[in-house]
Amino acid sequence: MDFKLIALDIDGTLLNSNKELTPHTRYALIEAQRQGKRIIIASGRHPVGVVPLANDLMLGRYGGFIMAFGGGKIIDCTTGKTVVSKLFPKEYLPDIVGVLKDSNITVMVHDERKIFANNRVNDYTYVERDILKMDMIAVDDFISAVNFDINKILLAGEPDELDKYQEILSKRYDGLLDVYKSAPYFLEIMPFGVSKGSMLPLLLEKLGVNKDELIAFGDNYNDMTMIGYAGFGVAMSNGEEEVKKIANYVCESNDDDGIAKTLEKFVLK
Repeated sequence: MDFKLIALDIDGTLLNSNKELTPHTRYALIEAQRQGKRIIIASGRHPVGVVPLANDLMLGRYGGFIMAFGGGKIIDCTTGKTVVSKLFPKEYLPDIVGVLKDSNITVMVHDERKIFANNRVNDYTYVERDILKMDMIAVDDFISAVNFDINKILLAGEPDELDKYQEILSKRYDGLLDVYKSAPYFLEIMPFGVSKGSMLPLLLEKLGVNKDELIAFGDNYNDMTMIGYAGFGVAMSNGEEEVKKIANYVCESNDDDGIAKTLEKFVLK
């Protein structure tokens, strides 16, 4: 298959364990674009945490896209314009905070410049801040502070406690919201039906590309819909076992330039 689009998760996939883009992987992705391929960076991150990588990979020059918030916002890197934005239904926010009131889980949302968190600080609260390099504000009256549109809710906490509340929240909002892990210590709550895999068809239709011409790379649970949708879904060897089971191919790890080696094997001429 002559692949035309390459979709990439960031953490655990595009970046190594030190959160670095290696020269080998960067070269392979730029070479793919020189050969006419287009790149989609598909991440649960806020756009602020994706734009520097998109710039480093020259997506603006080659017609690439950012798919931020797990598919909730799609940005054309050439124009800087938002193509699609799916907003979170904020009417559920008070109830979600109420369900979590006896937990030690941090509830976080993002505006354009800052992260807003409730006052339940734990060891994982500031991981998101450090990844995005955004200011974080912890507030007592969280509900009143969120007076702006949001694309998702992010929960941070101990993996075992998140597993417990993932089950509770998934049952409570079944058919209303989507709840899934993006890291052992992160739980994402998304508008119903919004995922990397569900939003990619909108972009492919716009570009006139068939899903069989899409190769997608990921490592975690929030990548499963994307890997399952793509014509050729690739799981990183460092990824979750459930992700590997649905992939067409398991490549080398993010610390062993798995993306670059796969592109050299299947994509680059």
